[in-house]
Amino acid sequence: MTLPEAATYREAYARLTRIAAELEGGEADLDRVLPLLEEARAAYAQCRTRIEAVRAVLAGDWGAEEEDDEPESDDDA
Repeated sequence: MTLPEAATYREAYARLTRIAAELEGGEADLDRVLPLLEEARAAYAQCRTRIEAVRAVLAGDWGAEEEDDEPESDDDA
């Protein structure tokens, strides 16, 4: 079973919230539990991927990129 990928972090997080509420409510039919858990796992993976991408950017050296973009001065002459 292939689950649709959420377009945004917010959508994936909303799916997780909806699934958690359904499971915590105790009213989920036993036949529905496994598909819900599979959907939750996919949504969690999407959230985690997006979080890790943001962490990677934040851990990068932004200062080096800005220095490379600055024009060289003629003061060295």
